[in-house]
Amino acid sequence: MRFKIPLGLRKSLKTTQFWQDNYLILREFKHFRIIAIFAVVFTLLAASFEGVSLGFLLAFLQNLTEPNAEPVHTGAEWFDVWILGVNSPPTEQIYRICALILIATLIRVSCAYAGKVFSGIAQSQLAYQLRLRLFEQLQSVSLSYFTKTRSGELVNSLTAEVMQVMQAFDAISFILIVGSTLLVYAIAMLLLSWQLTLISLMLFGLLSAGVSNLIKRVREASFERTKARSRYASVALEFINGIRTVQAFAAQDFERKRFHQSIAQIANTEIHSFRLSASVEPLTEGLASTIIIAMLIVAFASLIPQGQLQIASVLTFLFVLFRMVPMVRQLNNARAKIGSFQGSIRNIKELLRTDNKTYLPSGAIQFPGLQRAIEFRAVDFGYEPQCLVLHNATLTIKKGETTALVGASGAGKSTLVDLIPRFYDPVAGEILADGVNLKSFDLNSLRQTMAIVSQDTFIFNASVRDNIAYAIENIHETAIEKAARQANAWEFIQELPEGLDTQLGDRGIRLSGGQRQRIAIARALLRNPEILILDEATSALDSVSERLIQESLEKLSVGRTVIAIAHRLSTIVRADKVVVLDRGRIVEQGKYQELLEQRGQLWNYHQMQHEMDSVNLS
Repeated sequence: MRFKIPLGLRKSLKTTQFWQDNYLILREFKHFRIIAIFAVVFTLLAASFEGVSLGFLLAFLQNLTEPNAEPVHTGAEWFDVWILGVNSPPTEQIYRICALILIATLIRVSCAYAGKVFSGIAQSQLAYQLRLRLFEQLQSVSLSYFTKTRSGELVNSLTAEVMQVMQAFDAISFILIVGSTLLVYAIAMLLLSWQLTLISLMLFGLLSAGVSNLIKRVREASFERTKARSRYASVALEFINGIRTVQAFAAQDFERKRFHQSIAQIANTEIHSFRLSASVEPLTEGLASTIIIAMLIVAFASLIPQGQLQIASVLTFLFVLFRMVPMVRQLNNARAKIGSFQGSIRNIKELLRTDNKTYLPSGAIQFPGLQRAIEFRAVDFGYEPQCLVLHNATLTIKKGETTALVGASGAGKSTLVDLIPRFYDPVAGEILADGVNLKSFDLNSLRQTMAIVSQDTFIFNASVRDNIAYAIENIHETAIEKAARQANAWEFIQELPEGLDTQLGDRGIRLSGGQRQRIAIARALLRNPEILILDEATSALDSVSERLIQESLEKLSVGRTVIAIAHRLSTIVRADKVVVLDRGRIVEQGKYQELLEQRGQLWNYHQMQHEMDSVNLS
């Protein structure tokens, strides 16, 4: 039997979820609370002076329609006599009231302007804080988070979704401005005629209830629109980043279909959302006009003939009602907008959640540099805890020695070296540096002693200089040139159009694979690392590039602790230790020649590569 949640509880849960989502905006006020307070204060002052203007308007209309009637009194004698001039002739009273209406209006618009300015500043501060928090969140999460999340979705959250949240905040600010004015109008209407006010509130309440139901549908449609936008951003980013592959495989038609599907999905969800949102305004306007006509009929048919209401009061009431109608319409539009932004708000909220993400906490000890060795003690690791990639890995990497890792693809070599700079933490066992668990060290101080040169070198869309000196400030050009020369990169750098100032394009598209690797080596040389990690740095290169890069790596390795994942066995013959992995387990370790003499796993790899080289030569 399926348990059904009662309707009232479902509505309560939805309301709770709504406020939980929008709390994302509200809690950011703590960073700019003074600005937010100023925005609220000036908004309330503007609404208050709108009420003052209405009081003066009532006096003005009464003097016009009933010149011989008793003048309006505020109860403050000095104000009535010296400001309103109740003892003065009617004409002078009208002039005074006109001047007061003008002064109150000027004060109101000045306060409204100040409120909007402070609200705009608060909106910018909100966007700044959200972008900062999103960046810090992405900086803090484990690398595993990025392997499970599409980059297009993250880019969409950092750009489009933040803009949507800003628009939601703008709508909330507008609701505060209009809402405070409507409250003043409601009080004024109640003072003018409680009968008409009650009828108005009842009818407008029914109108709001109907609009609220429509706004819920707008809100639900926003979640589908957010998903469609995230998918579109992912497809677009993958197309741009993979353009070489797309063209190489003549996959333009396939990508065109994917792209068309993604933009069609956005169009469909947006049309559905727009259709719902657009129905709010005409519905509100039509019903509000009906309410005004009903008010006129009641006033002139019943209240005025019975003496319960004066003509001046009716005119003022109608003036207020006419001012209220567009505001109510705008208020409902703003509510619909907030509903349409709920998908974006929830998306940002999910990205900022901490309870469903893995973090690598930094230790408190500054890493002093490696003195003796890095030790793996019975280390198990899996990207998913129930599916291990490394099993009981026990290994010692001594300072100043070169340790080479050998194994078939998927044996766990890259995974093992990724544990050293703590891209991930073991699920069992421990990794020690000079007897201290790596988790105890400050993460940045640990990584600053290391440099990684991998087969997948990332080149930033910046100049050659900025790529080599990445994250190093105030570095002299002589040091950059020296690093480039040692990396065998200086020659091709000089041939580039602007030398070190040449912009390399997205992911270094202007460079060949070998040139990108040499830039990466120069980057590592400039850091002067104690520990060097080489992750198949010469794989997939031609023989000339491989030879140049191997020479650069040999220069880079001098006097350092090196952990190298071998692509070609010939490059690790002189390694101090060779570690052979098979299916996530260390099966052999020792000197290269010693392992060959044992005729084990390394011997098999050696024979296979020898046969492949013989075939290539023939």
